[in-house]
Amino acid sequence: MASTDGETADIVESRPALASLAIIYCKGLAMGAADAVPGVSGGTIALITGIYERLIGAVTALDPFILAEIPTLHRTENRREFYNSLVGMDIPFLLALGSGMLTAVIILSRLVQTALSAIPGPTFAFFFGLIGASALVLAERRWLTQIGPMIAGVVGFALAFLVAGETATEAFPHTLPIIFGAGLIAISGMILPGISGSFILLLLGQYDHMTETLNDFIDEVIGIVSGGVSDTLIDATAVVVVFMIGAFLGLFTIAFIVRAALARYRMATFAFLVSLMLGALRYPAIRMRDATDEFTMAAIGSLAVGLVAGTGIILLLDRYTDDLDYDGDAVK
Repeated sequence: MASTDGETADIVESRPALASLAIIYCKGLAMGAADAVPGVSGGTIALITGIYERLIGAVTALDPFILAEIPTLHRTENRREFYNSLVGMDIPFLLALGSGMLTAVIILSRLVQTALSAIPGPTFAFFFGLIGASALVLAERRWLTQIGPMIAGVVGFALAFLVAGETATEAFPHTLPIIFGAGLIAISGMILPGISGSFILLLLGQYDHMTETLNDFIDEVIGIVSGGVSDTLIDATAVVVVFMIGAFLGLFTIAFIVRAALARYRMATFAFLVSLMLGALRYPAIRMRDATDEFTMAAIGSLAVGLVAGTGIILLLDRYTDDLDYDGDAVK
């Protein structure tokens, strides 16, 4: 009877934890939806939903060397210690959040690919509105009065403007080393407020390719049930795996570098990131132009609708988001 009572107590105690993880999953859905489109930051959604500090703490606490303990898990005491280590790193939180983000990305990637195929001009106008409005609401006038942020802003704008011009003309290939580098850098954007991982992929000319590849991968995995393994599955799997490896390594390299820069040169770093977004507007502008055969009133109207929609989403998010703190800069 005592054991039954104990089991009942464990079940009752687990309900709040399960409910909490379900809420975290839903917040992950919102973050994934944001990160699936360029311009909207999952980090901003994390701020809105009140989990940003916990997310940064959990990512920072990750210790890949814990995998070395797996061969010792045949012992009960080692399994208990391993479990406690995972809980200490807030792995359940990251798994619930990551599952929600992945679900949203899979769903929205299909919608984005359809939109890019059916209405590329208005879709890139939508991206233009998202990115441009994000940069404007994050910008600070005082950056123009201090030498450090001014230099960082000029460098960020020039870098993005040049790269966007190259990627818009398909100069960047979709080779595995490039995909690896894209994953390495994009993951840092996915956990920063104000700049999204999809924006970084767009800037590097990999957004369309990764969206299409992810959809191909999902279709082929589902198709395994009714058929064999195809060349498309092999190619798509290679791209997805290489991207994920790059993203995983980026969590322990690029993301830490960006966070260190924010801690020491906060104002200049944000000036660089925001100017990066402004310079990158060249990419959707070129794609809008190329996707529009004639600038008739109907074509201009459809572009305007996409632009207003993208801008409106950012302004709505900005209304319910606390302003970012740029104080505490080490370099004025």
